[in-house]
Amino acid sequence: MTQARPYGGVDAADRLARRRARLLEAGLELLGSNVDPAELTVRGICREAGVATRYFYESFADKDEFVAAVFDWVVAELAATTQAAVATAPVDAQNRAAMANIVRTIELDPRVGRLMFSSQLSNTTVVRKRQESGALFAMLSGQHVEALLHRPANDRIKAFAHFVVGGVGQTISAWLGGAITLTPAELADQLTAIIDELGDPRLFRD
Repeated sequence: MTQARPYGGVDAADRLARRRARLLEAGLELLGSNVDPAELTVRGICREAGVATRYFYESFADKDEFVAAVFDWVVAELAATTQAAVATAPVDAQNRAAMANIVRTIELDPRVGRLMFSSQLSNTTVVRKRQESGALFAMLSGQHVEALLHRPANDRIKAFAHFVVGGVGQTISAWLGGAITLTPAELADQLTAIIDELGDPRLFRD
């Protein structure tokens, strides 16, 4: 089998990766701008990305797979930066570090907030991916509590983790929708205060 030759000094795998990255960025731009995924077209996505339509199908089978990939990419970035922020913070400031990172990320790139939390996006793929990401963040939150309290996982910790993730998500959604008018710093402080208040170690005893 002949290998694809480099074009302009860039080999085929790198060209594919760059086109995929441009498509994902275009997806975030479109989905984060309150475009209903039902209204997305492959042609429109490729026009936003500046690539020929045929290249869409190099990476994605259809629009649902594309929307899921955009969401996964955004969540992976947010999870990684939040975990990094928590890991470098003192123990008593870790909740604040997590909330500040999430709120700061959304403040710097509102597209991320709209994709992950906006009630205006009701596409079935987005809804499914939000449920999956909620489970991921609940797991990470539970692991944080387990490490902090030196306790093995139990259903009380899991309940707390799911409650926190759901509450944070709903609060951010209300903030994005204008129902809450706190500044980003005030929002991060308020979320932290709530989580700290709810995190009484006695709640997690078997």
